[in-house]
Amino acid sequence: MNTMKLMGTTALAVMLAAGPAAAQLAALGQPEGQVNIVAWAGYIERGETVKEFDWVTKFEAATGCKVNVKTAGTSDEMVALMNEGGFDLVTASGDASLRLIAGKRVQPINLSLIPSWNTVDERLKNAPWYVVDGVHYGVPYMWGPNVLMYNTNVFKEPPTSWNVVFEEMTLGDGKSNKGRVQAYDGPIHIADAAQYLMFHKPELGIKSPYELNEDQYKAALDLLRQQRQLVGRYWHDAFIQMDDFKNEGVVASGTWPFQVNLLQSEGQPVASVIPQEGATGWADTSMMHVDAANPTCAYLWMEHSLASNLQSDLSVWFGANPAVPAACTDGRGMQTAEGCTKNGFDDFDKIRFWTTPVTKCASQGECVPYYRWVSDYIGVIGGR
Repeated sequence: MNTMKLMGTTALAVMLAAGPAAAQLAALGQPEGQVNIVAWAGYIERGETVKEFDWVTKFEAATGCKVNVKTAGTSDEMVALMNEGGFDLVTASGDASLRLIAGKRVQPINLSLIPSWNTVDERLKNAPWYVVDGVHYGVPYMWGPNVLMYNTNVFKEPPTSWNVVFEEMTLGDGKSNKGRVQAYDGPIHIADAAQYLMFHKPELGIKSPYELNEDQYKAALDLLRQQRQLVGRYWHDAFIQMDDFKNEGVVASGTWPFQVNLLQSEGQPVASVIPQEGATGWADTSMMHVDAANPTCAYLWMEHSLASNLQSDLSVWFGANPAVPAACTDGRGMQTAEGCTKNGFDDFDKIRFWTTPVTKCASQGECVPYYRWVSDYIGVIGGR
């Protein structure tokens, strides 16, 4: 678990109440020669993993901006890296973006310098996880669900519930699931437990898995402590998780479509499903550091990131949904309308997107804030 500078809810409240901020860059200058990006695994490819997937090489040649990427495994790691500085951009999920805004780690974006802004999905243009008081602190990149990946040799039929990773049971091969399932090594996984309880214990009255009062929160932690008895490893490195499915006997876990796609491309016996309880998900935003040393290259990358051919190929590669709807249909990349439908493009309203838990919450007035999620989840993983 990564150490991070925690952003309390007071800072969030102050920021959300503040007046509009102005974008720092009024016009593009001479490209600086590089751009440094913190990104999720698989998000920025230059053909080194699979040669057909490369949206960096031509950008570098066209702009003179060398793309340097630091891969992060959790949102907390991204926040910590942005707090330390030295990066221009980050592909932040909703459980990091509001913390970055409140902590004044990212700057408002001048949308007039992003010519392709008008191609962005209308559902994302004013999303609350990166737009505060009408100010845009980034450009949408990609979105998708957290799916349940399972071994098809063990599960002859797709599992219909997340109970296979939360409750001890005998699986289709006659063996217990104990020690053969994984859970995500990030505090936001508490929301997955809360969503499971929304379905199975409606008497708790949970309206949002990110807005939990003390009783709801305790129930979620109790479920996670139960899960702790089953989990063989908590994962945050996508490639280590894939190796665990291939070589370490792991048969079920929450995951990203990225791992499912790569394992299937290798002929591994895995598939994925969104069970009856539904899914949490992520909508990621390219956000620019407040002290970005390479602002022109950063803006050029953000513009490039909205090209429909990049969005199309990334959508295929990651098994997720493009921020630019044309990427599904215009034929400039590998994605198709059918592929976007398979990835859940039409299920936007069914996904509960990651967001930062705060004290003052919409559904019930007062909730458990994120800093407690961090410390308590460390305790759960440690067996407390």
